Amino acid sequence: MKRNGYFITVLLFFLIGMKGFSQSAPPFFDVDLWENGLPNTNGADQLPYDIASHNFKPFIRVFLPEKENAIGRAVVACPGGGYHGLAYDYEGTDWASYFNEQGIALIVLSYRMPKGINKDVPISDAEQAMRIVRQQASEWNINPHNVGIMGSSAGGHLASTIATHAAPELRPDFQILFYPVITMDKSYTDQGTHDNLLGKEASREMEILYSNEKQIDSTTPRAFIAFSDDDRVVSPMNGILYYSSLKKMNIPASLYIYPSGGHGWGIGDGFVHKKEMLADLTGWLRSF
Repeated sequence: MKRNGYFITVLLFFLIGMKGFSQSAPPFFDVDLWENGLPNTNGADQLPYDIASHNFKPFIRVFLPEKENAIGRAVVACPGGGYHGLAYDYEGTDWASYFNEQGIALIVLSYRMPKGINKDVPISDAEQAMRIVRQQASEWNINPHNVGIMGSSAGGHLASTIATHAAPELRPDFQILFYPVITMDKSYTDQGTHDNLLGKEASREMEILYSNEKQIDSTTPRAFIAFSDDDRVVSPMNGILYYSSLKKMNIPASLYIYPSGGHGWGIGDGFVHKKEMLADLTGWLRSF
């Protein structure tokens, strides 16, 4: 009887917690990226979609602010995961309340993994996300010329790739990069991210092409870049190189390097400098 009572108590706490979560989480809806079929393959198209095997259905999850609070701005978020998986919550959906409270729509991208086979797979998914947001801008109460992209870690590489490589109509209007992999140069890149995107035997030409600090031009959008000084996974030099290249092109950019925090903090409460980071980001977003 005591055992049954224990499980009932645990279940009640779980249900209460879920109820509280559902009340506080912003409403959302999902949109399939490729309703008419995938444009390319990573070799896993015939396998069942399975989170455990990091085989994701490409879609966007859309969190819109209340209409009366909307300012017409949107952010497409690319969670990180080394181009192997997705930190979908704390680098993606957990940001919804923060952005929606400021009247900003958040669109979280679930993109396919390149698997060291086809670098174009995640890039095409991110470009399609930008395309859909701008196509639906009127319906979603968004200004199509105020759509930014956000990325963390490998997602930061994907976001900065869209900011530097995409066709003009698909480039974001601003970029927010948390501890991003920027370069494919082996001196500073995250090797796992490099190998998962380009393959272990990537040519020097490919490494240069996807070293995004080398691909900045006058059309690259303004950037917010944040790192921890003690990041041992992705060197803060990635952010420094990107910031330096942006400034050489006279592109507005802000670089924040916090004293500690390591890697992969997202919007989690475990990041000791979370309040500072959110204040810095809020100020930056209000600056233009």
